[in-house]
Amino acid sequence: MFADRRDAGMQLAQQLAPYRGRQAVVLGVPRGGVIVAQELAHALDGDMDVVLAHKLGSPSHPELAIGAVAENGALFLNEEIIRSLDVDEKYIQQQRDRRMAEIRHRAELFRRYLPRVPLVGTIVIITDDGVATGATTQAAIRATRLERPDILIGALPVGPEDTIIQLAQETDEMICLRSPPLFTAVGQFYEHFEPVADEDVLRVLQQEQLRRS
Repeated sequence: MFADRRDAGMQLAQQLAPYRGRQAVVLGVPRGGVIVAQELAHALDGDMDVVLAHKLGSPSHPELAIGAVAENGALFLNEEIIRSLDVDEKYIQQQRDRRMAEIRHRAELFRRYLPRVPLVGTIVIITDDGVATGATTQAAIRATRLERPDILIGALPVGPEDTIIQLAQETDEMICLRSPPLFTAVGQFYEHFEPVADEDVLRVLQQEQLRRS
């Protein structure tokens, strides 16, 4: 069990100690991943930023991801699930438009406090408080790859083994602290897993803005 998201960030930092002092950029997936990212960035003496992506839920089971869309508009689809559920193109486009509107709203809100960190030629670490299907994290990783970092690392507290293996194929290095055989939800591996609101994310970004200045 992790005590909370900050504890998860500190434990990840222990595994990523070789990157301390190498000006790594830690990207957190909002909302919970931002708390992990802040702790990790401080421990590694690196910069912190957010990476915005949103999963596309299936028509009958919104929690089941048929794909995801990233802040730059890139769309990533799970064709196997789409075929098995017979999801039509109109539904996918509607989901994409809806999620992009949410991403644009968050980007406008978040970037007001913390401008984007250039990623070209840097060491980038993408983190969240955990993954289930991994669709959102995969979209975040692929979108970040387009910005041409030197090294792209995935760092996760917990996730099912098949998802972690899939994400590892998208990164140069993957660290996952827990990959239990019985996985129901990310929250089951935390003693404290309170919801994180946009206001909490903004508070973190304001703190990082002061840290940069």
